[in-house]
Amino acid sequence: MPPDVLWMQIACGGLLGFVVGSFLNVVVYRLPKMMEMQWLAECAELTGQQSAPEPERFNLWVPHSRCPGCGHAIRWFENIPVLSYVFLRGKCSACGAHISIRYPLVELGTGLLFAYCVWRWNWQWSALAWCGFSATLVALTLIDWDTTLLPDSLTLPLLWAGLIAAQLEWTGVGLPNALWGAVAGYMSLWLVYWAFKLATGKEGMGFGDFKLFAALGAWFGWQALVPIILIASVIGALVGLAMKARQSLREGGVVPFGPFLSLGGITAMVLGPQVILRAIL
Repeated sequence: MPPDVLWMQIACGGLLGFVVGSFLNVVVYRLPKMMEMQWLAECAELTGQQSAPEPERFNLWVPHSRCPGCGHAIRWFENIPVLSYVFLRGKCSACGAHISIRYPLVELGTGLLFAYCVWRWNWQWSALAWCGFSATLVALTLIDWDTTLLPDSLTLPLLWAGLIAAQLEWTGVGLPNALWGAVAGYMSLWLVYWAFKLATGKEGMGFGDFKLFAALGAWFGWQALVPIILIASVIGALVGLAMKARQSLREGGVVPFGPFLSLGGITAMVLGPQVILRAIL
């Protein structure tokens, strides 16, 4: 492939990543709230309580994005990935409230991941599959960090997508390895969970971690689970120690493990599981 065509494809992949990253910011903010609203409705139904008045329609598409400070509706030219943040200088155009730098960083990071996938796999189905993998991990990382939740609506599709991609030969992992990777990923953390709970009476992690690790096993095969869990554990321990030293741990000393599993998955995609294993050991 001519270099100019390849670089054009990489640029298109990066631009697509910017747009997807902007949408991921919406997912990260709204999906936990949607889950909470659903839980409250189910609790009210189970307990026979009178249902609350029908709330304003709220999902990933409506209502339109607004400034949390003044309620200013974000216009289309104020919602251009990365560029709008720069032009607005990180402030709402109406009230001047500060806009978190995390928004453009998510857009930029997703764009770089998409560009990498296109560079490595060209503009093929494999590249699109890994782009979807990367975007899902970005969303799961931020949601888990903010709320300690790993939604089934993201982890389970990621698991099934890994198995389907293996069957279609998009990941380089045979379906048997992907299937046993999913089984081993889930069961390994499930066993750790129950061993810790029986020994201490406490829950060391959530069931979402099992499902996420199972999904990583589906994408990389059972052979990659050890390198991924090693890098997740090492980075998680370092971050936990740093947060403890800065006295920034949450109440109860909880540090979600999902972001580090996701980081292990991204690292495995970029470097390969064997490189991780050699670097750590």
